[in-house]
Formats: sequence, structure tokens, C-alpha cells
Amino acid sequence: MNCCGRWSFVIAMVAVNFALAITNALFKMILNEGMNGVIILIYRHTISVICLTPIAFFRERRSRPKLTPSIMCHLFFNALIGLVLTQYFFLLGLQYTSPTFTCAFLNIVPAITLVLALPFGLEKVNIGNRAGKAKVVGTLVCISGAMVLTLYKGRTLVGSSNSSDNNTTVVATKKKDRWGIGPIFPMASAVCFSSWFLLQSRIGKVYPCKYSSTAFMSLFSAFQSTILGLITEREFTKWILKDELEVTTVIIAGIVASGLCYVGMSWCVEHKGPVFTSAFSPLVQIFVAMFDFSFLHGKIYLGSVIGSILIVIGLYILLWGRNSEAQEMKQPQEGEEKDCNVRSQV
Repeated sequence: MNCCGRWSFVIAMVAVNFALAITNALFKMILNEGMNGVIILIYRHTISVICLTPIAFFRERRSRPKLTPSIMCHLFFNALIGLVLTQYFFLLGLQYTSPTFTCAFLNIVPAITLVLALPFGLEKVNIGNRAGKAKVVGTLVCISGAMVLTLYKGRTLVGSSNSSDNNTTVVATKKKDRWGIGPIFPMASAVCFSSWFLLQSRIGKVYPCKYSSTAFMSLFSAFQSTILGLITEREFTKWILKDELEVTTVIIAGIVASGLCYVGMSWCVEHKGPVFTSAFSPLVQIFVAMFDFSFLHGKIYLGSVIGSILIVIGLYILLWGRNSEAQEMKQPQEGEEKDCNVRSQV
């Protein structure tokens, strides 16, 4: 693969995570105004279906393989785990904490993905060499950072603690910020998101149509979210979008976050694997932190800083080990190709 091809995956994942960061910041704003997270999911996935269906129909109508019950079952559970549960737990995390804190848990997604990929043979760890040891150490450091984020809040480092700074934000914070149970939801979201990467790698092999598969997942997610909404929100007046911010947020979420972003991630998983794709998840926290401090007057806590630093260090140790391992596997293959060329010439 040429240089342009390699960079296309990197550019795609940076753009995906930037779009997700914008969406998450908007979500926090409408959650503070009292909108139910499940209702967001219903609108989000419905809009995604409307936008992706015509694209999938015309773009992949000739290359789309036959839908079998097995493929439909895979798509159903992909939608449940990767779209509904991942996003529902993430929105609960936003509701009870802050965007920066919640997105910090996305940093452990690569480590969780690696751990989950090992039993299925999608990743291998050789403890006997430096690369394998680095992958293990990086994973343990990432998990340690997540534990710090979960169990230790600490004092405020950045952000005013004065209650008169912003009435709307402070009222919402007093009502919603429950840091005792808050970390549970983004942790659950990270586990579901990591599981989705593994499931998507399977879907990419049996049904390699990223637009169609995402459209089907969005369709299943819309039904699943509606059922969840009927269970959790019986007051139907809350199902109505009230202002421009809510309408804009669900449209952006539906078209960009649930539609194009999942198409981009599916493409990268298919060609580069689940661990590579999940490795870009920490970018969301960086982008969200900028939006959080600029527009939502968010705060930085000592525990969040220590935990995030540990997670990022662990992430880069993990990625270094994976790259080193890939290079070690590539060298013998190149040597075998040279031997074959020499023999053919002889």
C-alpha cells in the first residue's frame, strides 16, 4: 500500500473522532436542558437510516451479497451492542459527569479491544519478546489509569468553583453530577464499544458493504431504541424536540455520528483491524476537552489528569508494541519473497 493509502486511514479516523467530539459536546448541552438520552438515540438512528438507505441502495446494489439469517443476526447484535448500548451508556455518563471525564474512558478502548481480541485469535501476544511485553504492560497501565479515573476525583485544577459563574450550567451540574455512580456508565460504554470493533471485523468479512451494513444497523438500532424509550420514558411530551439546538444536534448526530462515522470506522476495521481503529479513540477526549472548556465551562480534576496521563502512556506503549510486532512479522515475509525471487531466476 502506498503512502497516500496509509495516510487515508489516519485522516479518516481523525475526522471521525473530531465529528464524534462535536456531537458529544452538543449532547451535553441538550442533556443539561433536560432531554432524555434515549429520545436522542431514537431520532439519531432514524435520521441515519433515512440518509444511508439511498446511498447504500445505489452505491452497493451490484456488489451487495445475499442477506442470510446469520448475517441479519450479526447485524442485529452489532446494532444492539455497538450503537444502542454503547451510546446509551455514554449518554448516561455525560448526564452524570462531564464530557471530558466521560470521553476519558474512550482512552481504554484500545486496551479492552486487545484483551477481548486475544481469545478469538484476532490479536496475538508473544511474552517472549519486547513487543509482546510492551503490549501487556501498555494494557495494564491503561487499566490502571481507568481505575484512577473511576475511584479518585481530587481537587479542581482548572475551572471556577464559584456557583455564580453560569446559572444554567451550575444548576444542571448540581442536579446531574453524581460522581459516585457516574464512572460506571462510560466504563460500560467502553466495553461495549470495544466489543463492537470485534463484531464489526467479523461482519466486514461476511458482508463487506459498509453503507448497507451501517444502514441495517441503524434500522435495527432505531427499533431497539424505540423499545427502550417506551420502557424508560412514558411521558410522550418529552419525545418532542423543543428548540433549534435539539433539532440541530439530532440531525448532526444522525447524519455524521451514527451514519458517516460508523461507515468510516467499518472501513478502517475491514482493512486495518479492530485494534488499529480503536487506537484513535483518545482523540475524542482531546477535542471534547477543547469544546468543554470553551463552551460548557467545564472543570479539570486532579484524578482526571492523573488517570488520563496513565491511559495515554499505556496506550502508546501498547501501540509501540503492536507496531514492533508487525515489523517483526513483516521482515520474515520479505525474506521469503526474496528467496522465491532468487530461486525463480535460477
